[in-house]
Formats: sequence, structure tokens, C-alpha cells
Amino acid sequence: MPIVNNSDLEILELPGLRHQTIAGHRQGVESMEVWLQTIAPGAGTPVHRHACEEVVLILSGSGTCTVAGETTAFGPNSTLILKPDVVHQIVNTSDDDMRLVGILSMAPVRVKTAEGEPLPLPWEAPAK
Repeated sequence: MPIVNNSDLEILELPGLRHQTIAGHRQGVESMEVWLQTIAPGAGTPVHRHACEEVVLILSGSGTCTVAGETTAFGPNSTLILKPDVVHQIVNTSDDDMRLVGILSMAPVRVKTAEGEPLPLPWEAPAK
């Protein structure tokens, strides 16, 4: 059984967002990915979609999740459940960092813009 020390994993960044893939192809996981992310106050994920379910566990912070144009507020200890291919964005509206775990039901995850164009991310695994 592999055990991963998360502090040894590479940290990749977008403006206002720190990302670690804590379980994915590099860790021997074939059919899902687990992401650990920190979103700075006022920052958010890009508006995006992907062809898989996503469950987001909010560990700390509060914010909004916009899904298909409808925005809903949430706080810490919340779980966001996102259907495949739905356009969404998570924004940190608190004064502190938001920490979250994202569990995605495919590997590698291919992220797209709202319009369906590929959205390359620094942590995206190369195509097989």
C-alpha cells in the first residue's frame, strides 16, 4: 500500500491558487484524482468544466460556487457536489485562505473552458 507524504509533493500555482495532486497517476491511481488546493482571499478557480463528477470538501474558509450561472454561498465544513460537464467556479469570499480537497472521478482530468476549449493547467498530466 503506497503512502504519500503530502509535504513532499510538488506545489503548482495559478494566480491566487496553490495546487497539489495528492492522488493521481504519479501516485499509482488509475481512475480518479484527488487535489489539495488553497485559494487566497478574493481569488478563485478559473471558470471551467470537466467530463467527470467532482466532490469538493471545504476544509476552511468560505466562498461562493457558481454553477451554470447560479451562485450559492458556502462555509467551512461544506461539501460541493458537481455533475459532469457543468460550468462552475469556486471563489474565496473570506479574509483567510480557503483550503479544500477536490475528488474527481477520472484520471487524468481534462479541464475545459466554459466554451469547451482545452484549459491547460500546470498540474495537468500529459496525454497518454
